[in-house]
Amino acid sequence: MSSQRQIAASALAAVFALGLASTSVHAQEKAKEKCYGIAKAGQNDCANLSGSHSCAGQAKTDMDANEWKYVPKGTCKDMKGLSAEEAKAKTKKA
Repeated sequence: MSSQRQIAASALAAVFALGLASTSVHAQEKAKEKCYGIAKAGQNDCANLSGSHSCAGQAKTDMDANEWKYVPKGTCKDMKGLSAEEAKAKTKKA
């Protein structure tokens, strides 16, 4: 095989591998959902509903309905967690 063909084949293989990797990450993201009210203090995944912080690990109390964690899709209810709509409704009542 000529060196030009070898380079082209290597480049094509790299592009193909990168395409597979990005598809895998995207599929993993789709297989998760935000679950509110299950995060322990300091273990939330990102910003909360009330907007009092915008970073992971800043939850002040356990099981705050404002805070969320990513969980495998379909498992939130089993963990006694809330959807975003349920969490919003619960925090309005409080």
